[in-house]
Amino acid sequence: MMLTSSRNPRIKAIRALSQRKKRQEAGLFFAEGIRLVGEAVQTGADIETLVVAPELLRSDFGRDTVQRAEQDGVEVLYVSDDVFQTLSRKDGPQGLGAVVRQRWTALDDIGVDDSTPDKTLGWVVLEDVGNPGNLGSILRTCEAVGASGVILLGDTADPYDPSSVRGSMGSIFTQRVVRTSLDSLINWQNKTDIPMVGASDAAKVDYREAGYAPPVLLCLGSEQHGLSEAQLAACDQVVRIPMVGRADSLNLSVAAGVLLYDVFNWARGAD
Repeated sequence: MMLTSSRNPRIKAIRALSQRKKRQEAGLFFAEGIRLVGEAVQTGADIETLVVAPELLRSDFGRDTVQRAEQDGVEVLYVSDDVFQTLSRKDGPQGLGAVVRQRWTALDDIGVDDSTPDKTLGWVVLEDVGNPGNLGSILRTCEAVGASGVILLGDTADPYDPSSVRGSMGSIFTQRVVRTSLDSLINWQNKTDIPMVGASDAAKVDYREAGYAPPVLLCLGSEQHGLSEAQLAACDQVVRIPMVGRADSLNLSVAAGVLLYDVFNWARGAD
């Protein structure tokens, strides 16, 4: 059966996932596009429903993805192209979307056994970061360098916002996401002894002069105000990225990329 009405209750419920409040209530999000849905299927994400518009789905890989999901027991909801258009945020919808269950990690469940923390580069800590697109890009870079994921503090954007999901290019399905308070993070950090490195344009230490012994907690603040005084005080070290010319700041995801690759290269050199 194919759904042809945008007023169908199921379609309305999926469309409502564009709102943060509805995503939080349902514990779900909507991922759209052949690459994103393909990543969801290949990485074993908890997919509730595939949404397919056969007239728009022209990709052989997309069709194979639907077939594989069906074989895995995933429900497939077929809709008309007009209905899919009401769900899509793309200029050229590809006719494939997925309703996926959100996956959160509790801070105390991070892989720490007594004194040995996660055997990765560590985590990116984001405090009051407002732009979900930046958050998605940071998730993508975390995966590229082998970090574990992001720890979200304060009023940080929703990693399951459509802009974040799209910006992650599928890394939302593999990276772990933690939401906690600064006090809880400090208590956890004291137990695990993972160094906390903050980034600030007021720091005196050039990031290239800092020595990193992964894993680290790499801390970045809001696009407008940077890290709070409390977060800076909790850091074992604070570094800056030097800049020349008239620019006085970098895009947050670019700054995160610079610092993550510095940690990555330090780790490769240490090996």
